[in-house]
Amino acid sequence: MKETLHYVKASTRYKREHKPDYGKEKIEILYEDKDIVVVNKDSGLLSVPYPGSKARTAVELLEKIMRKNGTFAENHRPFVVHRLDRDTSGVMMFALNERVQKKIMSAWKTMVTERLYRAVAENPRRHHPELPDSGLIDEPLAKNACHQGYVPKKIDSSVEICEARTNFTVILRGRTHTLFELSLDTGKKNQIRAHLASKHYPLAGDENYRARTDPFHRLALHARTLAFVHPATGEKLRFEIPEPENWAEYVQKGDPHPVPPVWAEEKKSIDVYNARVENIKGSGHSLRKQARKMDFISRGKSGIR
Repeated sequence: MKETLHYVKASTRYKREHKPDYGKEKIEILYEDKDIVVVNKDSGLLSVPYPGSKARTAVELLEKIMRKNGTFAENHRPFVVHRLDRDTSGVMMFALNERVQKKIMSAWKTMVTERLYRAVAENPRRHHPELPDSGLIDEPLAKNACHQGYVPKKIDSSVEICEARTNFTVILRGRTHTLFELSLDTGKKNQIRAHLASKHYPLAGDENYRARTDPFHRLALHARTLAFVHPATGEKLRFEIPEPENWAEYVQKGDPHPVPPVWAEEKKSIDVYNARVENIKGSGHSLRKQARKMDFISRGKSGIR
């Protein structure tokens, strides 16, 4: 039986070797009643499973907690109402029955009154302009072959796009990085990451969007605040978990000589390898051409085949 090989990103391999809680990421329950539960999700933990994945997920961990507490039932279990990217940490909510799930999802835009993210992004290089202190990125998103969102340079009938709007405010500008607060008018996959990268502000630690730094060995994106009207009681609820303290410290200090991220080092190694392969191919062609001019004995002495 032929073995199928799967490519593993350099950043993932690094985390497997160096992240103390790799594969054991947790959730913290911030609030729970009979209709909803609000949790704080670790970076590195999937929100929900995807086909073929055996990795832990927030919904799976929540189910285990409920089973342990004796509160799990077929009609009282976690139902997804929104998601966070695997490497995004922070506040997220689940419904605890299907009726509430449908109610939340149908009224999400009016029910959720505040949803804020914090992110550390690399500053643009000198030939690219800085973003103002606040504003709106109103750029459509498309998906590539790996289902990652991006802002297309040209829009034509061959590219399927969706509307996307991200509000941003600069919290702190540093010499090499900027700390942003962001809110979404539309909630599309990879929206914050793709929008900031399109403005030449890739998030620190974001291998998918060509970040040049990885100071925290994780994606520097955190869902800090979630405020909403309770779908059953009408009560106004607000939950806030601050981003790690070292994010602001890092931005304020600056990092003029950052250590290249593991994926940059890997790319350098691959480029060197490919160059050597091309040189060998080129040398081989030259040697074979030379060998055709030699007799059998001369080729044997030279070692050329």
